[in-house]
Amino acid sequence: MTDELPGDLYDYESLLSEDERKELLGIRRFLHEEVRPRVNQSWETATFPMDLIPRFAEEGMVGRSYDLEHRPRASRLFTGFISLEASRVDPSMATFLGVHNGLSMGSIVLLGSDEQRARWVPDMVSLQRIGAFALTEPHGGSDVAQGLETTCRRDGDEWVIDGAKRWIGNGTFADVVVVFARDVADDQVKTLVVEKGTPGFTATKMEGKYALRTVQNADIVFEDCRVPAENKLAEGNSFRDVNRVLKLTRGGVAWNAVGCQMGAFEAAIAYAKDRRQFGRQIAGFQLIQDLLARMAGNVTASLGMAVRVSQLQEEGVFRDEQAALAKAFVTGRARETVALARELFGGNGILLENDVVRYFADAEALYSYEGTREINSLIVGRALTGVSAFV
Repeated sequence: MTDELPGDLYDYESLLSEDERKELLGIRRFLHEEVRPRVNQSWETATFPMDLIPRFAEEGMVGRSYDLEHRPRASRLFTGFISLEASRVDPSMATFLGVHNGLSMGSIVLLGSDEQRARWVPDMVSLQRIGAFALTEPHGGSDVAQGLETTCRRDGDEWVIDGAKRWIGNGTFADVVVVFARDVADDQVKTLVVEKGTPGFTATKMEGKYALRTVQNADIVFEDCRVPAENKLAEGNSFRDVNRVLKLTRGGVAWNAVGCQMGAFEAAIAYAKDRRQFGRQIAGFQLIQDLLARMAGNVTASLGMAVRVSQLQEEGVFRDEQAALAKAFVTGRARETVALARELFGGNGILLENDVVRYFADAEALYSYEGTREINSLIVGRALTGVSAFV
């Protein structure tokens, strides 16, 4: 591992402060020295290396987007680079952190009361409690805003949840699950927190998944699942509130997609220098250099967009269509970049030991989750034309 970021051809990392660059280098070394050696085995066996979880907190990779009593919020650019570095090594690890950091903890920070934040966030920052985010359902993906089937109802001092969720990252071992359910009283989406061990809550690991295999996605069933009234997040009262969280985290997915394609790009460069055919390095073949140049263009354009997303978030002027465009564009470029990298490897590209097939598969998941390309395109199109094309 080098201290530099080889895929950053325009040196966007130089936009960080000196202190941020020093801290990022420490995170980079941790990921490459302690996490990278574990990722292929974890991916192949579809198991999560639970013993690494405390190390993410120790390295300062958790809760950096939020103001905390003991630590001020880091810049959006710095937290973006953390996401990039995690995904550059393993998109599964970046997804674990994104679900916990952004979707789950972000929901509590954005939608919770002071008391609720004090109750859950400190333990989530230290990773003593793991978070999950339960929005997607077996029959509802892109249409979940209108077709949410999971229901909740107020019963005295409790909320009762019934229904099912699917594709819930971290769901098999999460301690805190943020759940979205339609209130039978007013037909509005409420946000509730279900804690591990609550009766009526069952999480089952999804099997046969061939992308982000290390991520423990769960099918979750709620059967007369009762949570205290104080577990309903104070500001989680409609799907508009859910969108506040998704707007924030779509920018994070863009950073993850940059890291995914950067990891594949760097693996391709290393392989091109090492692999010999016809008596010389394939790095000296024109067609190989063309593939690398195309990948470099995708990586650079994607990183530039992700950087601008973080700058707009920092300025407090980040809009829905900007989040949607970044998610759709960067994950699309990631798909192309990992395919070009796999092409460069030839038959060796399908061997897990060469890493690129892992990025190739994982890019497909990044392309689809937190809003498909089509849905994000409609968000952008609505902003461009002033006309909604949603059904």
